Amino acid sequence: MIKLIIFIDLIFRIYTFMIFARIICSWLPQLNDYRLMQFVSYYTDPYLNFFRRFVPPLGMIDFSPIVAFLCLSFIQSFVIYLIKLFF
Repeated sequence: MIKLIIFIDLIFRIYTFMIFARIICSWLPQLNDYRLMQFVSYYTDPYLNFFRRFVPPLGMIDFSPIVAFLCLSFIQSFVIYLIKLFF
């Protein structure tokens, strides 16, 4: 059970890091040409776009990634709680 929790936690941390990299990439558009950033964009944009539909930008600042981070953290905690509960 501990190994499963560690693995799930690792997956969520990697995805969180990918979202962070995507945010940094939005500030530096020349990074979009790299294959790694195309991979990151492919897997994080659908998740971030979901929140962009509900959280409008305030001027030039997009707050949807903050909400996305909070939701991802909540989902991570919930999944780990369920694993502890049922295993």
